[in-house]
Amino acid sequence: MPRPLWTGAISFGLVTIPIKVVSATEDRSVHFRQVHLEDMGRVRTRKICSIDDEVVPQEEIGKGYELTKDELVPVTDEELDEMPLPTAKAIEIVAFVDADNIDPIRISDSYFLAIDGQVAAKPYTLLRKALERSDKVAVAKFAWHNRERLGLLRVRDDAIVLHAMRWPDEIRSPESLRPKDIDLDDEEIERAVQLTDTMALDDITGFRDEYRDALEELIEAKAEGTELPEPAEGEERKAGEVVDLMAALNASVKAAKESRGKHGQDATVHTMPRKKTTGKKTTAARKTTAKKTAAAKKRSAS
Repeated sequence: MPRPLWTGAISFGLVTIPIKVVSATEDRSVHFRQVHLEDMGRVRTRKICSIDDEVVPQEEIGKGYELTKDELVPVTDEELDEMPLPTAKAIEIVAFVDADNIDPIRISDSYFLAIDGQVAAKPYTLLRKALERSDKVAVAKFAWHNRERLGLLRVRDDAIVLHAMRWPDEIRSPESLRPKDIDLDDEEIERAVQLTDTMALDDITGFRDEYRDALEELIEAKAEGTELPEPAEGEERKAGEVVDLMAALNASVKAAKESRGKHGQDATVHTMPRKKTTGKKTTAARKTTAKKTAAAKKRSAS
């Protein structure tokens, strides 16, 4: 199990359920380091005081709230921990609602809630069964990372999931983004609906992050000094180019039908082949090590 991010309890009426919060997702992105291109040395971020221009060690760094450009109010971690909040160490359920009443735009990160000790097993299961039988989700409040948050509790594979939610005033209005009234033919709308029906899927678990696969291929090729993968060919459309909407819809429907096959099978999800990684030391790593060694010898000689 991943390392718990937070420990506390679920407050469910007069029932208390000790729990541990565990991330329900993981970052699978490929990350890069900032490097000095001349010798591939890492470029690090240094924390400098704006008054004396000195590097500040982590133990001397605290929090300050900016009242004005020139006035800051210091706030300590102890003061934040001692604020009189009922949700300081509890996920307090405040309501039960139908899941359809929750706007998906308000849902943020997701976490699994695991029991903290066997004593929590029975009330945890009780809450899970109640959510399943009522077919509702629980709205809760909790304090985390120095702010009170709104959360949503629901059941997934016999586990309770906590979705962090944004407050209503954190959602921007899209009113200024809406396009002006546009005239559409009923035939165009019906063709668009036909396209959605043709592309409908019951299961989307087969989709892969093809960008990450291609990026891993690129990194592996550069590390081993082999030929770089060929760029993908795609049809480019110039910005502002006028499109025949009905023609595009007709072509899209035809392509979607062909992708499902003659007998209406689900659309094929194309995945990129994954290359096996080798245990060889990479060319880039050898170059970096050689340059670092030469630099160290030069410093010691001087």
